[in-house]
Amino acid sequence: MKKKKLGVLGGMGPAATSLFFERVIENTVAHKDQDHIDMVILNHATIPDRTKAILENNKAPFLEAVATDMKLFEQAGVENIAIPCNTSHYFYEEMQAMTSIHIIHMIDETVKHIRSTYGESAKVGILATDGTINTGIYQNGCHKYNINPVIPEVHAQEKVMQTIYDFKANKPIDVKGFEGIINDLLSIHQCDCVILGCTELSCIDIEESLRAFCIDAMQVLVNESITLSGKDLKPHYKSPI
Repeated sequence: MKKKKLGVLGGMGPAATSLFFERVIENTVAHKDQDHIDMVILNHATIPDRTKAILENNKAPFLEAVATDMKLFEQAGVENIAIPCNTSHYFYEEMQAMTSIHIIHMIDETVKHIRSTYGESAKVGILATDGTINTGIYQNGCHKYNINPVIPEVHAQEKVMQTIYDFKANKPIDVKGFEGIINDLLSIHQCDCVILGCTELSCIDIEESLRAFCIDAMQVLVNESITLSGKDLKPHYKSPI
């Protein structure tokens, strides 16, 4: 498979984009600089807030900003686009309609990975923004593959959002509280695994005993990006959990 240039629509948020870039480098089999993937990264930090756009039903500013980015990717000659932001995939069909370049569907790839790992009828906890939860994009994706989605109760979801925005604002994070939400989904709700469905959550260092049961959507996107770019994954990174 020939090497293909990857476009990365980032800035949602910048730390998550940086982590995505680092993980692509870390996960790619390479023996010299030239073995790595050519990437065009647009760190579009000023792009309108995705959750706000969804909750206020005002998607036009977000889509107008993305349309400009798609033109830049076309001019740069990229062949696949990765968007390390779960919530933005609510607009997937509209974004894909803007360009002939293939946009990797982070949500669908994550759910397919869960099906292949845990089988149909798996019970899956979903940790994501209010925007992602309210749109039902992960719930619908799970139903598509006969997987049972579980979302946190209201108080726990508030803690998830606080964790996300504290990270974005570079404020102290209640890691133990966040880990408690994961543990409740696994022990009380009897979930087989938990989706880290927000790229900010991918940046949080949680204890290994819990991470073993987490499906990191960003890592799924990293793996798919490497494969579609014509490169091989390092063996110890082939399972993005």
